[in-house]
Amino acid sequence: MKIHTTLAAAILALAAGTTAFAQEKTVTLYSSNPEQAIEAVANTLKEKAPDIRLNSITGGSGVLLRRLEAEASNVQGDLFWSSSFNTVGAFEGQFQAYESPELSAIPEKLRYPGNLFTPANVHVVVIMVNTDQLGDLPAPRTWTDLLDPKWKGKIVVADPANSSTGYTILWGLHKMIGDEELKKLAANVAVSSSSSAVQSGVAMGEYAVGLAFEANAYPYVDGGQEEIELVYPEDGTFITADFAGLVKGAPGGDAAKTAFDVLMSKETQTALLETSFRRPSRSDIEVSKIVKLPEMSAIKVFDIDEKEAADKRDEFLKTWQSYAAAGAN
Repeated sequence: MKIHTTLAAAILALAAGTTAFAQEKTVTLYSSNPEQAIEAVANTLKEKAPDIRLNSITGGSGVLLRRLEAEASNVQGDLFWSSSFNTVGAFEGQFQAYESPELSAIPEKLRYPGNLFTPANVHVVVIMVNTDQLGDLPAPRTWTDLLDPKWKGKIVVADPANSSTGYTILWGLHKMIGDEELKKLAANVAVSSSSSAVQSGVAMGEYAVGLAFEANAYPYVDGGQEEIELVYPEDGTFITADFAGLVKGAPGGDAAKTAFDVLMSKETQTALLETSFRRPSRSDIEVSKIVKLPEMSAIKVFDIDEKEAADKRDEFLKTWQSYAAAGAN
């Protein structure tokens, strides 16, 4: 009898375990974000929705978006996170609108039309400087400082065709300083394959200056690399929201929506600020109480038309490529 009872208990336990395993859902996230940012999302998801496992596939935003486009007839991903308005706007057909319950905490001015995408955080464009590599050059304080030929080969920016960071920065500068000045910048910069290579290149001393997002550059300051300085240009800079989207035909179904809600939650955005210095899109989080970053009110911001940037993406990329090719000669 004891044997039977034990056997029955074992069978029940096995059945329960099998059921639990069967009920576990996997959501696949395509993300251009660094490992610590993805880990922050995964940890919050584990706490808020323990039955959902996050599978992440990483790469440059442009590369991942084109992959989603190629997989349209056989959808593999559930969520995409993240890229700027000006980049995701060219791939609207790969996503479905979703109004998350968390949307009410996000200011209207940051939202994407029709909620096809949702802003997860806000980026500020900065000049990342390695003061040990300046030599006799003074640290740049404005964008126009970087147009002098003496900076040639000392500046790095991400390829705008493969990096939404690179596209955001170069499009913004194109609108802010104009075509002729952008040609001068193109003659001075080296182009890296990804935005992460910009920060690492400056941090390792390969370049004196990198054009970067605040959240990507600040970890080197926070990590104690005293020669790294972030410059918020005196002639103004620009901001962009980082958007996430629910992939059209996402195989994860409701689990994908739950994971999306967790990504937009106050807990996740606070964790992202703490671990990867990403300014939240939510209005109910006070940045200066959590990390040592300037308030937005202290930063001069030049307004950028994100829709125009999205609509003219292909045209601008051709223009930039011609400038870069001419500058390399």
